[in-house]
Amino acid sequence: MVQTKFNAGMTCGGCSGAVERILNKVDGVTSVVTNVEAKSVVVDHDESVTADFLLEKLLKWSNATGKEVSLA
Repeated sequence: MVQTKFNAGMTCGGCSGAVERILNKVDGVTSVVTNVEAKSVVVDHDESVTADFLLEKLLKWSNATGKEVSLA
C-alpha cells in the first residue's frame, strides 16, 4: 500500500466531500482522509495508482473551483 499526501485549498465540508468523492472513484484507492483546517488530503492506494494520476483528478476540481492543489 502506498500513501500520497496533497495540499488542497479546501474551505468547507463541501470541498472536502467533493475531493473525497473524486478520489474514491479511482480504482485502487482504499482510503481518503481530508482535513479542512490543515488543508490536507491523505490517500492510501495500491501501487498501480500514481501520485500524478491522483493529482490530475484533483486538478480538474481545482480548475473548476479556483482552489489550489499540489503534492505535499
